[in-house]
Amino acid sequence: MIPYGHQSIAQTDIDAVVEVLRSDFLTQGPVVPCFERAVAEYCGAAHAVAAHSATSALHLSCLALGVGPGDRVWTSPITFVASANCARYCGAEVDFVDIDPRSYNLCPRALERKLVAADRAGRLPKVVILVHLAGHPCDLAAIHALGQRYGFRTIEDASHAIGGRYRGEPIGNGRYSDITVFSFHPVKIITTAEGGMALTNNAELASRMARLRSHGITRDPEEMTHPPDGPWYYQQHELGFNYRMTELQAALGLSQLQRLDGFVVRRHGLAARYDDALRELPMIIPWRHPDGYSGFHLYVIRLKLDQIRKTHREVVEALGAAGIGVNLHYIPVYRQPYYARMGFHPADFPESERYYAEAISLPLYPGLTEAQQAQVIEALFEVIKS
Repeated sequence: MIPYGHQSIAQTDIDAVVEVLRSDFLTQGPVVPCFERAVAEYCGAAHAVAAHSATSALHLSCLALGVGPGDRVWTSPITFVASANCARYCGAEVDFVDIDPRSYNLCPRALERKLVAADRAGRLPKVVILVHLAGHPCDLAAIHALGQRYGFRTIEDASHAIGGRYRGEPIGNGRYSDITVFSFHPVKIITTAEGGMALTNNAELASRMARLRSHGITRDPEEMTHPPDGPWYYQQHELGFNYRMTELQAALGLSQLQRLDGFVVRRHGLAARYDDALRELPMIIPWRHPDGYSGFHLYVIRLKLDQIRKTHREVVEALGAAGIGVNLHYIPVYRQPYYARMGFHPADFPESERYYAEAISLPLYPGLTEAQQAQVIEALFEVIKS
């Protein structure tokens, strides 16, 4: 079976992890700060806070921005549930904004319409969480302008997008948002096995996220209520969590970061081969916004079902039977039973519904060989043409 995604582990990655295993620190040592500095420098951000997953980094981001009961957080419905769950962990109300029909990201026009109505009702969001689906950047400038007008803060869920760029600048530089979150899950662009990171240009937000990821504890005398009792002393200032990244994870991430640009270039090359091969089939291939350079975490096609003699499910099952491990990113979050019980109606999100009815993620990862990609393309032709 050819999977839709797979990590790329080199001997240098293994050596980096083994070096940490032989060191004095497996956690809370010098490698995590080194990884944070390296990612911040790569992206052009002032601060980076590593965590044990992107989900925990999203949760920390919401907490740092003061999200709590009575607040509202909006996000895209076409995302993994963590993009919404992070607000629910804080006790906030979650709502969704329909997607753009070309980029599949949160639509600025739909957002503006929803903001106008929410402003009249006195129910504006405190935070909007953007999702760079498949690695393709959102229309950050347009959404930032709406944030300035309506007063919401912005988190970029860039779990798919490290290595991508918007208007020539790296995703994660914070020009258009308060916090950006990356994922380092094995199928993502670089991996730490599990892991995530939040980037910001705001020192106060970074400090609070760093404190919250470690039980709300500080060892900084300047943050304490009185002088330390001794060198052992620490204080817990708020209820935090154990969201720390290990030294092993950070070592793997540092090593992977050296190959990040090469990974993204390889993904673009594979995407271009798909583009050329699939144009004649009844499907929509990924659109690239002229302001963006995608990280290309995913290659998503949309079937033109009115021109195919199979259903969406039949195409997916036939590809699986042919040894092609396709997937669907994602089931609209409002369809999940937990969120459906809150009263969301699929009819309120027509573009998301159309996307869900037609989308398939094809295999795309640096280790995918041209022979394997040819096998994917051949199988697609056979399934769709038959």
